[in-house]
Amino acid sequence: MKPEDGYIAYIVNPKSGATSTKMTGRRFERYLIKRGYEIRGSLTTSLSHACDLATDAAVDYDCAMVVAAGGDGTIREVVHGLEGSDKPLLIMPSGTENLLANELGFDEKLKTLIRTFEAGYIRPLDLGNVNGRCFTSVAGFGFDGEVVKRVSEQRAGHINHFDYFWPIWRSFWGYDFAPMKVEVDGEEIYEGPGLVFVGNISRYAVGLQLLHYADYGDGLLDVCIYKCASRIHLIKHSMMTIIKHHANCRDVIYRQGKKINVGSVIKTIRTEIDGDPGPSLPVEINVIPHAVNCIVPEGARPAGIRTRIIRAIG
Repeated sequence: MKPEDGYIAYIVNPKSGATSTKMTGRRFERYLIKRGYEIRGSLTTSLSHACDLATDAAVDYDCAMVVAAGGDGTIREVVHGLEGSDKPLLIMPSGTENLLANELGFDEKLKTLIRTFEAGYIRPLDLGNVNGRCFTSVAGFGFDGEVVKRVSEQRAGHINHFDYFWPIWRSFWGYDFAPMKVEVDGEEIYEGPGLVFVGNISRYAVGLQLLHYADYGDGLLDVCIYKCASRIHLIKHSMMTIIKHHANCRDVIYRQGKKINVGSVIKTIRTEIDGDPGPSLPVEINVIPHAVNCIVPEGARPAGIRTRIIRAIG
């Protein structure tokens, strides 16, 4: 990309990220300005505002690309706004988990952003759509949704990994493992108590390789169902996931598909999409293939558990 190609829309969530990541964002902006690029910066006031800003950039002929700085929720809404556009997106991770950014191979280093921008390597990104709401990374149903609900209720701005401790602890002792029914491309594959994850990326919180075979640009969504009716089962599944052996266990169902339905006779089951509370069951999930073009580090690999823990503790 050259400065004469058009301006760069710089969308930033001011409430997201620690001081160090915000400094990286400002330094990258200065780098672009020094090289002659016109930057039109915007601060988001809400998730829907992030989507609106991206939508405006998507239809503006003079806009050449979009840079988005924020957590998974902000990035999700920016991607939603760019859906179907040819405007490339460069993600600047500044949230707690940064699931999508980590999957694409980003870290919080300025040199990674500069190297990625200069190389201009583009890969298409699929999207998931849950009852009309888009997601980029993972949708969770059951225990995971309960944890996110508790975190959301106590949230008052930027959060860190330690803010998840008590919600996970309370959910572990209070969750009742309600039954769910799951269909993939019209075939019922499971009905019973369990944990259900549908996603577009391979790694989840703290780098757990939950959806082992997921590829964010293959036109498919991956489904992982843990048959789970007790806390003992939950502990066992957690350990098998940590050592990356869960996908082949007899009490785990792993599938890929383009249309997934999740329902339950229990109406209080919680859901989450990209770390935010999701819609009530039943839901229909569809894949939107190659929805957005993302500028990514060429040859980079997703960050694993060790790398993410080091980042979390500084």
